Amino acid sequence: MNALPEYLIDEALKQSSAKNLRTASIREVVGIVHYLQAHSTLTFLRMDMGVPGLPTPEIGLAAEIKALQAGKSSLYANIDGLPELKSELARFAARFLDITIPARNCLVTAGAMMGSMIVCLLVARREKRRQGVLFIDPGFAIQKRQAQVAGIPQISFPIFSFRGEKLYPELKKQCMLHHVSVLIYSNPNNPTWICLTEKELESIGRVATELDIVAVEDLAYFGMDFRYDYSKPGVPPFQPTVAKYTAQYILLISSSKAFSYAGQRVGAMLVSNNLWNREFPHLLTYGDNALLGNALVQDGIYLLSAGTSHTAQFGLHAMLKASNDGTFNFLHHVHTYAERAKFMKFLFLKYGFRLVYDHDDKADLADGFYFTLTYPGMKTETLMKNLLRCGISCTSLQIMGSPENSGVRISVSMVSIGQYSEMEERLLTFQSLLAL
Repeated sequence: MNALPEYLIDEALKQSSAKNLRTASIREVVGIVHYLQAHSTLTFLRMDMGVPGLPTPEIGLAAEIKALQAGKSSLYANIDGLPELKSELARFAARFLDITIPARNCLVTAGAMMGSMIVCLLVARREKRRQGVLFIDPGFAIQKRQAQVAGIPQISFPIFSFRGEKLYPELKKQCMLHHVSVLIYSNPNNPTWICLTEKELESIGRVATELDIVAVEDLAYFGMDFRYDYSKPGVPPFQPTVAKYTAQYILLISSSKAFSYAGQRVGAMLVSNNLWNREFPHLLTYGDNALLGNALVQDGIYLLSAGTSHTAQFGLHAMLKASNDGTFNFLHHVHTYAERAKFMKFLFLKYGFRLVYDHDDKADLADGFYFTLTYPGMKTETLMKNLLRCGISCTSLQIMGSPENSGVRISVSMVSIGQYSEMEERLLTFQSLLAL
């Protein structure tokens, strides 16, 4: 194939809102790719956004269609979610996380991102004396943007320098030093795909308990550490969670990846009973409720969106119920992401790339939804531009809080097995650019 001319990449960047490729947001990269596809004959291999590349399970589709036909789309749902969905979320927590939480505390949101926005707007500002958010990095870039919009001070904590036994003392030190109110992390991690160990989750839980901090655990990739089988309800092993080690937690549950339901924008916040029942007078500065549980519903969900899609909740309810009953293995159909990651890594490494984050503490890195790459001697800006010229899109690690200045994140979800020969052809073109 012929590489796109460099000037076309420069034109695409100029028409975007991004200052440069290195700091371009995921959505800005998407816009650049759309421009390039519109002004060339090249169709890109999309490795930029973490968009599910699998169809929604039939059980979810059938339930939502039934709800549509029953006229549910003409009615508002309860602000905090369908009662039957809330009950299944509580049951899901018991069956797959091995924790007990009341259905009342399971709040249905317009995706997990809405949950993290509510955290920034309310939970992080529950006390006047401290309002800092600590991000365990690298992490999901948009959550940092949410904190920025909410006007919350941000602290970046580099997890790779403090794995294992090193985590507790340094994390506690930084939380005390910066007056942290909330700490946020994803597990499995976006973008590196590391998975925190039970010991590390225990350390996070200890810090949260000792300093009265809220640990916000983003489980967008629930159960997708495919080194273990988390798919059997009520049977160990369970998806690891900080909720086993502290009562100071909020869990963000997404339907986008594990249930391939991204377009319907439905997720959940699971709030510990301890937090739900606490009063914080400073919350009255931002709304009408001092009780945190009430504030999350009335001053959070209600004001942001007044709930989420009524009919989509029936679809998620059906998938959760079948998962809880053991009649539907929700992780079986997403295991293909691990297979894609394994082969895509093989191809990139074959053509001279290197993994940026290649180990998970003392274990080999799992194959999953993402991995990270660098090319020896090439900075991020140049690497992204050369890949774009070859019809491969990706995103910078810098926007995700990584100290690496020469790395990118690769999402495997939109590259199918049938495109592997095409991917190899483009990597050959990438190599030819280096010879010019």
